[in-house]
Amino acid sequence: MITASVVLYKTPFYEVDTVVKSFAPSKERKLYLLDNSPEYDSSLDPLKKRPHVEYIFNGENLGYGKANNIGIKKALEAGSDYHIAMNPDLRFDPAVIDSLAAFADSDPNIVYILPKIVDEAGTVQHLCKLLPTPADLIFRRFFPNRGIIKKNNDRYVLASFGYDRIIDPPCLSGCFMFIRTKALKDHDLSFDERFFMYCEDFDLIRRLHRVGKTLYYPEVTIVHKQTRASYSDREMLKAHVISACRYFNKYGWFVDKERKVMNERILRELAHE
Repeated sequence: MITASVVLYKTPFYEVDTVVKSFAPSKERKLYLLDNSPEYDSSLDPLKKRPHVEYIFNGENLGYGKANNIGIKKALEAGSDYHIAMNPDLRFDPAVIDSLAAFADSDPNIVYILPKIVDEAGTVQHLCKLLPTPADLIFRRFFPNRGIIKKNNDRYVLASFGYDRIIDPPCLSGCFMFIRTKALKDHDLSFDERFFMYCEDFDLIRRLHRVGKTLYYPEVTIVHKQTRASYSDREMLKAHVISACRYFNKYGWFVDKERKVMNERILRELAHE
């Protein structure tokens, strides 16, 4: 069985409908819609009537990680083989799920997969990353992407490898998190609920990378309507800054031996290919 969770917050029906159709719930695919909206939206009622879809209205904004943990708990209770934490702003062919499962089945050491992610124009999004330093996040968010800043950003998002082959980086985007549930169960892993929004994906993938392969897999493609809310909304920017501070408080701001080891390993592997 494959399960998935989608966290909603005032999400319009058409967007939720698109991601539900993409996942294609069935007897072998259970979908959890976790609604963090402050008020119940009756326009979503038709989605609740669809087979193999479970809608959960939280009545408050629990945060991305905490809401997804509800889905992870249900996935484990259902005996799911793989669980996907998905953004609602995605579109893909349902066959993508089968391809990812078949690839993961081929190697029990695979604990996480991120497929190729493109924007609506078909441009590949650079979502493979090094574990970030404070400078990586500051330069990427607040400074123009040119000159030495661009060189640093390109290094951070591993732009040089071309996004055309499978690699095993320590940090990947959390917009589509295909996770082996056995890894979550065996190592007691879930989202750290201290991260309300942002960096919770970096944190969980980092912990998954300790116990298995966290792979970028470009053989299948997903379309992501990336909003980058923290670039236009001050409250989202504030949430991003708070989460980044909590991330570096947890792992280290300037001294982080694990970051150094993991980053050097992937850079070395790419340099030798």
